[in-house]
Amino acid sequence: MANIIFMGTPEFAVPALQALHAVFGVQTVVSAPDKPRGRGQHVSPSAVKQAALELGITDILQPTSLKDPSFAQELAERSPDVICVIAFRILPRSVYGLATKGTFNVHASLLPKFRGAAPINHAIMHGETHTGVTSFLLNDVVDTGTVLLQRTLDINENTTAGELYSALMPLAAECAVETCRGLLDGSLTAHPQNELLASPAPKVYRETSAIDWTKERVAVRNFIHGLSPSPCAWTFWSGETLKIYRASLCEGQGAPGSWRMRDGQFQVACADGMLSLDELQMPGKRRMTASDVVRGYRGSTEGSFL
Repeated sequence: MANIIFMGTPEFAVPALQALHAVFGVQTVVSAPDKPRGRGQHVSPSAVKQAALELGITDILQPTSLKDPSFAQELAERSPDVICVIAFRILPRSVYGLATKGTFNVHASLLPKFRGAAPINHAIMHGETHTGVTSFLLNDVVDTGTVLLQRTLDINENTTAGELYSALMPLAAECAVETCRGLLDGSLTAHPQNELLASPAPKVYRETSAIDWTKERVAVRNFIHGLSPSPCAWTFWSGETLKIYRASLCEGQGAPGSWRMRDGQFQVACADGMLSLDELQMPGKRRMTASDVVRGYRGSTEGSFL
């Protein structure tokens, strides 16, 4: 039986752990230390650790430092054949070099496009019509290793980052199983990434999620969808933050940033036309459809965000 170690932390990695365990039997899971989570800030395990426990995997490591020699020693004692990494931290050579058949990562983009922490967000923000997952062998530079497998998925203009995240999870699980099988039986051939096609996908933050209404409306719509539901695109409205989760193209013209409520719609002008803000969250309110917002709003029905 192959000795497989799985490394991951968030929900995105859970289906891959489940699939690998069902096919091969994962021996060891490495995840982030337990930490305060949620509104109550109760100390709780990561999604991957919780899934491992539910699968009956008891050999779970939660190192605070991946560079600690004692962590590498613990892994070496387990003699891994393959190490699978999904949505985890950057591994030092002393760790990823331990697997006799290879250590691979499954990344949520078609590398070399969108290297970095937020490939799903950036694929939508850049208007991509398809994306996917890539498995590659780890090296010393993040997301640049030789490619093993890729699987693709279409993106339509209404897809949000949250929806794409959910759609890519089973694809990442399938890719992880196929990659692990190919490494174990020697059927996979790795090939280098084309550096000329490389693009970055840095982490997205609330501070960089403010909407620029002077841009063209398709770009603004993609920006909104690429940040939905988190950290969420926003704009200032009467000095407070208005969060916008979903938008669509609509008829009309106006000065960029000008908005109006009309026929149950909340419309705003961009550089080349209007957008309908379809799902949003008013200050101090819950997330709502535009029709619900317009129905309950008692202020002026037009104005400007700029």
